[in-house]
Amino acid sequence: MQRTICKTIGNSARNMSVDFSKAECQDNSKKHLFGLCDDRPGQRAYLDEVDGGKWIAVVVNDYRYETTFTAVDHCIDLQRDDGNLAKRCDGFLSYNSTVIFVELKERGAMNNAWVTDGEKQLRSSLDFFKADSYSKRFTAKKAYIANSEHPRFKVSQLRRMEQFLDDTGFVLRIENRIILQ
Repeated sequence: MQRTICKTIGNSARNMSVDFSKAECQDNSKKHLFGLCDDRPGQRAYLDEVDGGKWIAVVVNDYRYETTFTAVDHCIDLQRDDGNLAKRCDGFLSYNSTVIFVELKERGAMNNAWVTDGEKQLRSSLDFFKADSYSKRFTAKKAYIANSEHPRFKVSQLRRMEQFLDDTGFVLRIENRIILQ
């Protein structure tokens, strides 16, 4: 199901063809607990139900929703005006009318460069997603920067999260535990 959309950037408009529902980019689960992994360099992130040691983000699915993980990075091309690929997040979870964009990190940094980098990747992906009619089917919109080295919610990032919501319409969380509600 490929869509052609028109996005206005500055004074110019461009046509982009983005398929956010490519079957080869998707994994599904109804399990109570599963994880999101990105341990294969140069390949797409994926959903895993078995090997918790690989999980960067842990997904808690108490209601056992049929959940789809769609990989974006290394799977869905998001082209900028200059023809180069845009920064992309690792992917997004979707179930019912909820979409959750996710950037997976495995960095033990002393500063928050990984947060800044993750936010840029999410914003770039969201720009393309929001311009696509596919996005209209979702009413609950969230985004996560998940880092296996920094699993807990970052209270020091509250202002960043508020600004992200104002700018994108997506609730941002910086933690590696994603609870489906």
